[in-house]
Amino acid sequence: MPLKDILRRENIKAPLAAKDKKEAIKELVELLAVNKDVKNPDLVLASVLERESIRTTGVGYGLAIPHSKCGGVNKLTIAIGKPEQPMDFQSLDGQPVYLIVLLVSPPEQTGAHIQSLASISRLMTVDAFRSKLKAAKTADEIYDAIAAQEKVMVPET
Repeated sequence: MPLKDILRRENIKAPLAAKDKKEAIKELVELLAVNKDVKNPDLVLASVLERESIRTTGVGYGLAIPHSKCGGVNKLTIAIGKPEQPMDFQSLDGQPVYLIVLLVSPPEQTGAHIQSLASISRLMTVDAFRSKLKAAKTADEIYDAIAAQEKVMVPET
């Protein structure tokens, strides 16, 4: 399933007000709560932070994908935030992140959860796409870049 079919424009925030990893995750969970995409934001936040404490989700390429499976959501849900300035996320490559993709799904949606993580990672291997995201200033620019890159990588039939 394409990310653009899961991601809603109103669940993208650029720039984030947060200045650190924990604040950024909290801000994205709050965004999902305001848009009624989580049923229990406290549970979602606790679950994502617990997962983050086990191992960083700063995967490299300037990307962090904090994620969790928990009962605080009814369906696979994504929020994206772009910090005003790249932030430390204890990334595997030691580089700061400029894009944070929060992914949360119910425990029983393991397949969709893993497929979405893989889709995000695959997109970020494209240099031109990463450049577009770095330059993006608005939620619409981020959403449009994702939709355009997915169309190139997985043409509609």
